[in-house]
Amino acid sequence: MAGKRKQKSKKITGNSFAKTVLGVFIQNPFKAYNFRQLAAALGITDQASKQLVKEILYTLSANKEIIEQKRGKYKLHPNNINQGIENVIEGIVDMKQTGKAYIITESLPEDVYIASNNTFHALNGDKVKVRLFPKRKERKMEGRIIEVIERKRKQFVGIIESSGKYAFLIPDDVTVPVDIFIPNSDLKGAKHGEKVIARITDWPEQAKNPFGEVVEVLGAPGDHDVEMHSILADFGFPVSFPKNVEAEAEKINTEISKEEIASRNDFRDVFTLTIDPEDAKDFDDAISLKKLKNGNWEVGIHIADVSHYVKPGTLIEKEAYDRATSVYLVDRVIPMLPEKLSNNVCSLKPNEDKLCFAAVFEMNDKAAIKNEWFGRTVINSNRRYNYEEVQQVIEGGEDEFKEQILTMHKLSSTLRKIRFEKGAIAFKSEEVKFRLDENGKPIEAFIKEQKESNMLIEDFMLLANRRVAEKIGKKQGSREPRTFIYRIHDQPNPDKLQTFAEFVSKLGYKLQTSGQKSISSSLNQLFVDIKGKGEENMIEAIAIRTMAKAVYSVNNIGHYGLAFKYYTHFTSPIRRYPDLMVHRLLADYLQGGKSVDPTQYEEKCKHSSELERKALEAERASTKYKQAEFLLDKVGQEFNGLITGVSKWGIFVELDGNKCEGMISLRYLDDDFYYLDEDNYKVMGAQFGKEYKLGDPIRIKVKKINLAKKQMDFEPV
Repeated sequence: MAGKRKQKSKKITGNSFAKTVLGVFIQNPFKAYNFRQLAAALGITDQASKQLVKEILYTLSANKEIIEQKRGKYKLHPNNINQGIENVIEGIVDMKQTGKAYIITESLPEDVYIASNNTFHALNGDKVKVRLFPKRKERKMEGRIIEVIERKRKQFVGIIESSGKYAFLIPDDVTVPVDIFIPNSDLKGAKHGEKVIARITDWPEQAKNPFGEVVEVLGAPGDHDVEMHSILADFGFPVSFPKNVEAEAEKINTEISKEEIASRNDFRDVFTLTIDPEDAKDFDDAISLKKLKNGNWEVGIHIADVSHYVKPGTLIEKEAYDRATSVYLVDRVIPMLPEKLSNNVCSLKPNEDKLCFAAVFEMNDKAAIKNEWFGRTVINSNRRYNYEEVQQVIEGGEDEFKEQILTMHKLSSTLRKIRFEKGAIAFKSEEVKFRLDENGKPIEAFIKEQKESNMLIEDFMLLANRRVAEKIGKKQGSREPRTFIYRIHDQPNPDKLQTFAEFVSKLGYKLQTSGQKSISSSLNQLFVDIKGKGEENMIEAIAIRTMAKAVYSVNNIGHYGLAFKYYTHFTSPIRRYPDLMVHRLLADYLQGGKSVDPTQYEEKCKHSSELERKALEAERASTKYKQAEFLLDKVGQEFNGLITGVSKWGIFVELDGNKCEGMISLRYLDDDFYYLDEDNYKVMGAQFGKEYKLGDPIRIKVKKINLAKKQMDFEPV
């Protein structure tokens, strides 16, 4: 039989079988295959036919029908790519200020360019149908939007411009390229110049502008509360909780019964502390420390047991899912849970019995884990610290719990060292903070850096998150891993990484682009080399953009940036819905529960990832607004800054000490004709050769501030 099968394989070596093999690539134009994967896709199992597939791959490659992407792995040649693409695709609109757009779609490896006259009635974030144009060599994919399948946004924030007979809403969001026409009958009392929330009611096919109505009048532009509410509304976040949700929260029984305590591991007599920002009210993690008789340390990471209070099917649960995350603006927190839970019942306040879900580790002085335990605990925190207080102890200050803090610091530092040795990437974390007056006006803007006290907490949280993910995600004996929520971070796109490497090489730095450990150690060395240099912030920002974004998923691919094969979010259920899901799944699986439906949970993961991204954008918008407001009364004043970007429109400058970023328009440079030298990341004067290059220090004067658009215009001194 084997001989016959071999003979049959050889008979199909002609063009028909080669076309069948090529057809697999055409149907999957962006997927790479080796000969084994291709044989599996064709349903071929015998060795002779597999060998035949291998030979056909060589032939197709030689004929440039396919290309060898990596050794032994092939994909369709770009020139043939349109054979495998439907003429019409679906995707999400990424609208630019200029009115042009890009369509992001999973079916293509690159975004599709849409000219401003081909966007139909689509707006940023909409799900649309696009007809592709025939692909031209060396050009991006292009198309035109032919249908809006689903509107992303239901409401828009902006300022009313009234002519007397009718009005327009001028949207705050610069990615909304049209104004919304509002009849006087639908103004809800809004006056000219006021800020409002409006929704689109209709958009006739031949109409240039959509029709809308005012939903809520916010008030006068420039008022602190009005502007913060505007940002929340613009991103679709509610300002307050529905009354029925608040009422349900008030009815929650907050008494801890003796039976509940008896069912838990009691840590109330073990030294425990919390470390949080000075202005924090929701303390969702605590750390306990105990010296064991064998000389090892018992370190407990205790997390607020939100799942004990928030039950599936309740109004609070539904509201928490809809919000998915707490939102942190410059002056306020919009919590995921009602205040009774987030700031009181669940918050791990000192000297109060609190219910927790914990990951407890026995480790030696070298932070090697000897034993671990996961389960529910009850704690009573000895002390609430802020980061500054703990930092003082680390730097030599005195404290009644100095010995315990320094032990935690030593163990966390060792965990961090091990993590970086295994390939973690050391991205620097900086936050812009403001000191506000009683009216919310910023009177100081400054940068807050992560210090060792922040890292102490971070290292133990990373440990708990990793080991929880390993506990459920790793195959144990014959039992397959059960469905779980992972925090995943894909490896960087090779093309983006290569572009970044070429960019830093022009600035005199080197970067490896192959091998995870080589890339991460090379990146970490780059961060050391640029420390204190003019281009430091700019290179770090581009490095972050080069990386993939971390998201939630039931499909584990590991976390590239942390160099963890398994990672989840277990440590912040007060402010992140995925952590609440993790607590519930972990509790169920520890009791022997069956694996849950992955499809249902993947949908929840996507929802949570999307809301997390929106919350970050809202946070950045509030920071950008306050930075512009901080400079509003400083027009004409001079500052030192760094050139962080160059474009054909101008030079982007970030000011020292507060990270306010504005632009010097090329039209403000009147001593020469300046043009963009894109290859060398600089703007040059044609006649006298003066250069403005990425990373260069520069002295600027604040020229004007557009607070509504959060734009800062500078000019060189």
